[in-house]
Amino acid sequence: MAVPLLTTDDEGESRPTSLVIPEGWRATQVYAAVDKVLALPAGTTKKSLVKANLKLPNDAEGNPEGYLFPATYPLGENPTPEKLLTAMVEKANKRFTGAPVAAGAQRNALNVYQAVTIASIVQAEAATEEDMGKVARVVFNRLERGMPLQMDSTINYALGRSTLKTTAADTKIDSPYNSYQRMGLPPTPIANPGDEAMSAAINPTPGDWLYFVTVKPGDTRFTADYAEHQRNVDEFNRLQQSASKKAEAAK
Repeated sequence: MAVPLLTTDDEGESRPTSLVIPEGWRATQVYAAVDKVLALPAGTTKKSLVKANLKLPNDAEGNPEGYLFPATYPLGENPTPEKLLTAMVEKANKRFTGAPVAAGAQRNALNVYQAVTIASIVQAEAATEEDMGKVARVVFNRLERGMPLQMDSTINYALGRSTLKTTAADTKIDSPYNSYQRMGLPPTPIANPGDEAMSAAINPTPGDWLYFVTVKPGDTRFTADYAEHQRNVDEFNRLQQSASKKAEAAK
C-alpha cells in the first residue's frame, strides 16, 4: 500500500509525512527542502550541521555534499533537521562503504570519497542513465592523461547555478571547483549522486572518449577526436541560437 505524502492533523490541516530528495540535488537544495517541509526559517537546517554531528569521511571535512543520499525519508514524530540529515548520511554510508563500491573504488585506484566525487559529476553531466558510464570514462581518461576535466557542472557548482551556457569568462573564475583551470577532481562532490551514477563511477564503460556534448535532448555525442568534438559543439551552439531566436519571435 502506498504511503501518502500528506496526512491530516487534528485541526484538519494537511502536513507532510515524508520528504523526497531527488538524485543530483546539491546540499543547498536539500537544506532548503528540509527547512520548507519542517516549516523552519530559511537557513535553519544548514546551521544545524554542527549539532547533527554527521558521520562523514575525514576527506569531507564536515561538508556533507555527496552524502545526503537521494531517497524518500519519512518524517516520523517530532522531525528535526538533525534527524533527517543523519538519516541521509546513514543511508549514503550504507550504500557507499559496502563491498561493491569500496572494491570498485579500489579497482580504479580511488578512495570511496573520490568515487563519490566522480559519481556527482556523472550525475550532473549525463543526460541519460545510458550515458553515465561513458561520462565516467571521460573523467577517468582525462585524469589518466593529465588533462583538466573541463566540466561545466563544476563551474555551475562554483557559481551556485544550473545552466547549459558556460562563457569564456566563466572558465577563468578563481575557484577550486574551476575544472578548466585546476587539475584533478574538485575538492568535494558537486551534488548528491544516486545508485546509477555511483555504479557508473566504479564501472565506467570501456572507451577512448575524451570529449562529449549533448547536442540536443537524446543526442549526446562522445569522441576522442577534438576536431569532431568542435563540430559537435558548433552544432550545439547553432541549435541554441536558433531556439533563442524562436523564443524571442514568439514573445
